[in-house]
Amino acid sequence: MADELIDILDENGKSTGEVRLKSEAHQLGLYHASVHIWLYTLDKNVLIQRRAENKDTYPNLWDVSVAGHISTGESKEDSAIREIEEEIGLSLNKKDLEFIGSYLAEKQPNAHILDNEFHYVYLAKLTKSIEHLTLQEEEVSAIKLIPIGILKSHLQNIETTKKYVPHDIEYYNFILKEITNRFQ
Repeated sequence: MADELIDILDENGKSTGEVRLKSEAHQLGLYHASVHIWLYTLDKNVLIQRRAENKDTYPNLWDVSVAGHISTGESKEDSAIREIEEEIGLSLNKKDLEFIGSYLAEKQPNAHILDNEFHYVYLAKLTKSIEHLTLQEEEVSAIKLIPIGILKSHLQNIETTKKYVPHDIEYYNFILKEITNRFQ
């Protein structure tokens, strides 16, 4: 996984004008931005990905459909489109993305990483069969569609929740509510 240049933000999510390598931002606990894209199907399934085993944070755990850091000077939407194409080989455009909000996550996934990240969260309908998607092996080891009801129950169960990236329960509740609203 190549290091990349990212824009540094202040604790309110505003640009400081500083640019650093992602690894430096994580080492120093500097605020920065990412995109999270949750893909869902109209038959009430959510696409989740298993993070590759060589990831420096949360290897082999199930996570958001697609996520990634926003590169320096890149728009949120362009970053989302790029990450979707890179990680799962799906081509979408800006009109396919629905921005639902941002979420500040402040975590220490291991002793060497302080991850203070503003997630810019998008939803998108998945209209292509997952058998036709191409995974970026260094990022994603597997994908699957999971019924939203089962995902909700997994995230509320102390044992099954260990199989997922430990996002705040408020984050997961926000996402699941927004996706559920698209089914009505």
